[in-house]
Amino acid sequence: MTPWSAADIPDQTGRTVLVTGATSGLGLWTATVLARRGATVLMTCRDPIRGRAALDRVRSGPGGADATLVHLDLADLSSVRRTAGEVRAITGNRLHVLVNNAGVMGCPPRRTVDGFELQIATNHLGHAALTWLLAPALVPGARVVAVSSLAHRGGGLDVDDLNFERRRYNPVTPYSASKLANLLFTFELDRRARAVGRNLLAVAAHPGLTNTELMTKTVWMHSAGPFTRAVRWGITLVTQGVAQGALPQLYAATAPDVRSGEYFGPTSAWETRGAPGRVATSPAARDEHTAQLLWERTAELTGVTPDPA
Repeated sequence: MTPWSAADIPDQTGRTVLVTGATSGLGLWTATVLARRGATVLMTCRDPIRGRAALDRVRSGPGGADATLVHLDLADLSSVRRTAGEVRAITGNRLHVLVNNAGVMGCPPRRTVDGFELQIATNHLGHAALTWLLAPALVPGARVVAVSSLAHRGGGLDVDDLNFERRRYNPVTPYSASKLANLLFTFELDRRARAVGRNLLAVAAHPGLTNTELMTKTVWMHSAGPFTRAVRWGITLVTQGVAQGALPQLYAATAPDVRSGEYFGPTSAWETRGAPGRVATSPAARDEHTAQLLWERTAELTGVTPDPA
């Protein structure tokens, strides 16, 4: 059987898609591919200059791609609220796919304007708030795709200390926790949607080891000089390209056989590379009690009423 590729994506004409973090890497490629397949794509960015360059790149593709730039800073809940309102107005409350792709990784200790640890704020809290605020715009059968990571299998999640106020800060641990939170939130969203009879597909994906700007920035933050160049060269050797790494989230967003609550990733070399397919999560990601606690704590921290409740 031929491995699934972007050529297998069904025609997306008439579908509106929002991709967060669409200025580079997985987000930019996801937006580009979906626009080329006919979708109306909304691309979020923090930096207007980089956002404009990314938008021009998507629009320059064949067929005159339909793409719009939307400003969003996931680390600022006031920005999340403004963006959600703007997206609902632009789409006329008709959104078919939400790809929660944006993220930061391995950052030095930093607090957001709302007082949250940067990685948990950007990767989880901001996306959770955005998903809830956009819920009224998600049409029947809409998909919410969370982009997680192999790193979700790391150090676990302390719901009572999401912002690392009691624990010693290690740049890797909050990232791992945020990627586990992505999965817990997604599967809880699936359960709650089904409980109220809502036709919604909440799914997740991960890119394996993919050579993105996110990985490069992390190297630069923690090293310098010749060592950095050596590490970057090593990363190139062990990772796959962005086009291949984006396939699991593209599959989750478009494939006809996707079911809510599923998780997709590369299927070769211990999920580090290869064709996309269904993959297993860690047991912690399927812990319903932790997911419920995280759901409630997230609502408390963001001040957003969960939808589905």
